[in-house]
Amino acid sequence: MKRPYFEQLEKLSDNSLIELDELLANIAFNDQGLLPVICQDANTSEVLMFAWMNREALSQTIKLKRMVYWSRSRQQLWQKGESSGHIQELVSMQLDCDGDTLLCKVKQRGAACHTGRKHCFYLHIEADQQRARIQSS
Repeated sequence: MKRPYFEQLEKLSDNSLIELDELLANIAFNDQGLLPVICQDANTSEVLMFAWMNREALSQTIKLKRMVYWSRSRQQLWQKGESSGHIQELVSMQLDCDGDTLLCKVKQRGAACHTGRKHCFYLHIEADQQRARIQSS
């Protein structure tokens, strides 16, 4: 979905600067007040996980330089690694062209997945064979 604020940004040249407060005020959170977040390893570019942020989680992530998400099941903020010690240090943050999806590159300490695996995408679908395979790497 095109959003006027982000359509204006498309016309700007590379290295144009935008005030962070202005950009954050125009982020397109969904009807539940959430923003999808793709989390990627900063060194390897491997996708580690997908999660959600609300406005407060986004604010805390920027402030702390550590990933803070919104737990839909628990209905509360959670800082990645607060109980496991497997924290994610924020390296970079990018917003997509519509302002409705966030890509964060992180330094992952320990496992990203609650199963103890390196990343959450370990179930590989093999469409031709009509099956899935568990493969952590």
